[in-house]
Amino acid sequence: MTPVYIAGFGLASSLGVNLTDAVQNILRPPAPGLRTIKGLDLPLPYFSIPHSSANWHARCASLIRQVVDEAGANRRTGALYIASASLYVGAMESGEPHASSLPVFLAELAGMLDWHGPVHLINTSCTSSLNAVLTARDAMFADAVEDAVIVGLELENLLTLAGFAGMKLLSNTASRPFAVDRDGLVLGEAVAALRLSRQHGRWRMRGGAQVIDSSQLSGASDAACRIMLQQALADANLHSNQIDLIKVQAAGSILNDAIEARALTESFSAVPHLLSLKPLIGHTLGASGAAEIALLLAMLEQQQWPAIPVEMDPELGVQLAAQRPAQLRHILACILGFGGSHSCIAIEDTEASDERQVL
Repeated sequence: MTPVYIAGFGLASSLGVNLTDAVQNILRPPAPGLRTIKGLDLPLPYFSIPHSSANWHARCASLIRQVVDEAGANRRTGALYIASASLYVGAMESGEPHASSLPVFLAELAGMLDWHGPVHLINTSCTSSLNAVLTARDAMFADAVEDAVIVGLELENLLTLAGFAGMKLLSNTASRPFAVDRDGLVLGEAVAALRLSRQHGRWRMRGGAQVIDSSQLSGASDAACRIMLQQALADANLHSNQIDLIKVQAAGSILNDAIEARALTESFSAVPHLLSLKPLIGHTLGASGAAEIALLLAMLEQQQWPAIPVEMDPELGVQLAAQRPAQLRHILACILGFGGSHSCIAIEDTEASDERQVL
């Protein structure tokens, strides 16, 4: 099979409306704003994209065009995968006229982009855009599509915020992944695009896996996390000691961070370098896979690395990397989500060397 590469990427997040702004801001990321929900005593932090517009649809159209252009998707006839958890809930809350069905919504998004190829929707909660990447890759392997663009779309709405608050999953202060004082997630919005191509490029998709554990519908599962990592490594034809970096889920959840850390320590004889991006842009739900991969690859290309100033929980047995690893060829990017969904992809930097011996 002809390899598939991540040939382009774009991102609008709380760090800025493009990746140039985002990478410049990672060392001093903007603090989240505050949102008030009726019935709650304290306002909640929330990471918003610094972009205003006349209404929800105009804002959505502007942002989605920007990230697709930034990803270099000049040909608008390939396969388009829209990945979102909240869809057009924000438009409904604003009182604007909105789509009457999902096919109508997809047609609206295709119209915003002047897209003439097939359009697909992936909605698997937090893993939506990462699963869209895996779906698009498989379609390219099967020669069903020539190339593909994945758009992760998650725009602010009170329904999502209130739902997470009602489940007592949110922090009132900040996202502190794997920290001794972690107390919950901080949500955010993002629009991201990944362009997949068969043309040789720097970032090759080596493999990936999705694992469902229906016994844990609102959180991660130890067994599913381990199986996800095992299957992703097998699909990528990589040994565990070849992984240089794992972009973890680690959002600051008291329970899920512990489950993820335990799966890592049980799956690797020496846990690779770890990185969490959620303290920078929040948990962007259905967009998080595409958003965090876009930000990660842009950071690596520009030799930047964020500082995450938290005190690690010693009981978890893991550490976030304080600086960019010297050896960085093979990367795992993981997202864990509602519905018992656990997803991971393996990415290879084809320009990096790998001098280690596989044990």
